[in-house]
Amino acid sequence: MKRPVANPLSDEDRVLWNLVARTAMPLKGRLAVEIPDMSLPDSKAGETGTSREAPSVTAATKPKSQTVVQRLDEPTLDKLAKGRLPIEGRVDLHGLRQDEAYSLLHSFLLRAQAGGVRYVLVITGKGSSSGGDGVLRRSVPAWLSTPAFRTVVSSHDHAARHHGGGGALYVRLRKTKP
Repeated sequence: MKRPVANPLSDEDRVLWNLVARTAMPLKGRLAVEIPDMSLPDSKAGETGTSREAPSVTAATKPKSQTVVQRLDEPTLDKLAKGRLPIEGRVDLHGLRQDEAYSLLHSFLLRAQAGGVRYVLVITGKGSSSGGDGVLRRSVPAWLSTPAFRTVVSSHDHAARHHGGGGALYVRLRKTKP
């Protein structure tokens, strides 16, 4: 029986994989692993015969706890769904292009946080009826994990069915420091 090759991925495949891995959400109760920036080696490195090796990523790598965006915990989700925790703001991104939706979402969340709002509902819509998920439905959760939003967003998760289900997100905002 042959042993598997230690590193079957080409440099291009490794770069592509790292881009995909950055969009993955960690399992509930686990910390996200930081993925190092892996760009293609410059052309000079290829000419000399040396190549950059990818640094290994281990589970022991812990990102700063203040910047990790996690999923909402189950008791909070239940309270939001049943109306025992108020949704203090709503933003509807239906029909907007990605750049418009990004700007509107960012400014809305900053204003809400400045106003002391804790929970908001972000309506992305379910997307086109031709099968696949909508662009905003896929993009907004990834945006909420970017550095621009991490200072504002504490956690997020899909909304209950009567609040929009898969086409909406509950978002918990970070408290502002006095």
